[in-house]
Amino acid sequence: MKMIEDIIIKPIITEASMDMLESKKYAFKVRKDATKPEIAAAVEQMFKVEVAEVNTINMKRKPKRLGYHSGYTAAWKKAIVTLKPDSKTIEFFEGLN
Repeated sequence: MKMIEDIIIKPIITEASMDMLESKKYAFKVRKDATKPEIAAAVEQMFKVEVAEVNTINMKRKPKRLGYHSGYTAAWKKAIVTLKPDSKTIEFFEGLN
């Protein structure tokens, strides 16, 4: 069984993800094999909030070069978690604004 610490790898902190905070949407990097119900349960247990919906995106690898050497970035999975309107916010993100 997957632990909640294994499902959510890290929060995604970008300008676009900070703009989504007003509508109670939070972005996380998650395991590639994590499902939407697993992600919702992990966020609810970890941050003590109520999740309304989860949208997932598989981010494909991109070609990168550094001088003569070429390669690819790693493929990963992004989850955008929307909280219920009556739920409290995630305090971790509030200090970043």
